[in-house]
Amino acid sequence: MKAVVQRTKQVVLSVDGQEISRISGGLAVYFGVAVGDTLAMAEALAKKIVNMRIFEDENGKMNLSVKDVGGEILCISQFTLLADTSHGNRPGFTEAERPETAKPMYDHFCTLLASYGVPVKKGVFGADMKINQLNDGPVTIILESK
Repeated sequence: MKAVVQRTKQVVLSVDGQEISRISGGLAVYFGVAVGDTLAMAEALAKKIVNMRIFEDENGKMNLSVKDVGGEILCISQFTLLADTSHGNRPGFTEAERPETAKPMYDHFCTLLASYGVPVKKGVFGADMKINQLNDGPVTIILESK
């Protein structure tokens, strides 16, 4: 399981030219499910993300979480996080979980994030999404569960 977490000022996600989700400050979380990932991994990752202190306090130190700043999360499924680029120039995706297993895990992960009191919006699993994102910092953290 992998997540790329980016601190943002705004994120707008569209599918087929239609806006699906928008947040105006918080975290963009790109989430990929690997073969063999478990619900326990999703629970640990969700807890880590909502409590991660990557927002600045009044002294300019990264001491506050998305909960502390009243931010939102836009969670976007992204199987390409599991790309294997070790052979040749075309990525392989055999490490990514099959959609019929990955989608329920993604949905569960989003529910877990929201259970911590953070507003969570979602992308559209498996869709060709267009994402317009204004990063803040930039601050980008890569998390991986094994």
